[in-house]
Amino acid sequence: MRFSTPLIPATLVKRYKRFLADVVLESGEALTVHVANPGAMTGLAAPGSRVWLSKSDNPSRKLAYSWELIEVDLGAGQELVGVNTGHPNPLVGAALAAGAIPELAGYASIRREVRYGKNSRVDFLLEDPSRPPCYVEIKNVHLMRTPGLAEFPDAKTERGVKHLDELGNAVEAGARAVMLYLIQIASATRFQLARDIDPKYGAAFDRARTRGVEAIAWRCLIGCEGIEIAAPVPIIG
Repeated sequence: MRFSTPLIPATLVKRYKRFLADVVLESGEALTVHVANPGAMTGLAAPGSRVWLSKSDNPSRKLAYSWELIEVDLGAGQELVGVNTGHPNPLVGAALAAGAIPELAGYASIRREVRYGKNSRVDFLLEDPSRPPCYVEIKNVHLMRTPGLAEFPDAKTERGVKHLDELGNAVEAGARAVMLYLIQIASATRFQLARDIDPKYGAAFDRARTRGVEAIAWRCLIGCEGIEIAAPVPIIG
């Protein structure tokens, strides 16, 4: 995925109300920008950090600028981390279409946002006449408290618990179900659950795995030109 226009550097003043941040451009202009991220963004919202913005050409948008990346030291020197949680689904969609994720390759059709379970929508439904349907749920990952170790979630998530239980139900009904954690940190070498942040999510994950839900994690390469899915990383707990 390439950004449609060059990203604009700025300095973060503060993030607030979950979806807003104040920044200052290199010209000195102060702006309020959209933050497409409902999480805690632990370690990724320090005032004074260098951030990168995209600008929409949609005149109806209230806020023209969106916060895309932040430069931060996660233990291996400064690197870019993606904070926009709107990107993982398009990234995975493109990878599925290209057959770039071996665990999910070989299906005849790919559908997005398909209703299933109890008033839920799955991110992707993969179908093929020769095998059971495969339900794929995507979670964005950008928490790293230990160098190289990506974690999810960064805040309590009842919605995440519901998704794991719904995937388990799908497996018990005869389908395949996969939870894919997409890490927007290039230096990630492994992944684990942040069980101390949300013990209920950890318990739901264990319950889902026992019911037959699969889990995989992939890291991305992050740059000011774009973001791409790069390689799988092991899940260690």
